[in-house]
Amino acid sequence: MKSECTLIVIKPDGIQRHLIGKIISRFEDKGFRVINLRFFIFSREQASEFYSVHKAKPFFEELVSFITSGPVIACLIEGNNAITAVRLMAGATKSFEAAPGTIRGDFGLGLTENLIHASDSPESFIKESGVIFNRT
Repeated sequence: MKSECTLIVIKPDGIQRHLIGKIISRFEDKGFRVINLRFFIFSREQASEFYSVHKAKPFFEELVSFITSGPVIACLIEGNNAITAVRLMAGATKSFEAAPGTIRGDFGLGLTENLIHASDSPESFIKESGVIFNRT
């Protein structure tokens, strides 16, 4: 098994709906460790950089507007095969397509309001965690 780190961001809807503990406990219950945690509000500049991979897509502005609409919690999570396992636990991006038992399947309400972001590759993890944890 390969131990690695990944990033999750509990989005503004997860904060507003008081799901912070439920979301983080799922990862801890699975055996992952939270090794860093930050509560903050994305600036437009940070959000644009964070979602830069989607810059040319029609939903880019909606993503930036939503992630900057309120506080978020970013967590660095460590454990075996963390990137793949955490993505599976988060569920499909479209909450209405996410399987029961996943975070989005159990709690998500839509496409943008889908509670959680999870890095999808080692490269994304490095870029995204840099945006959040290496800047003030």
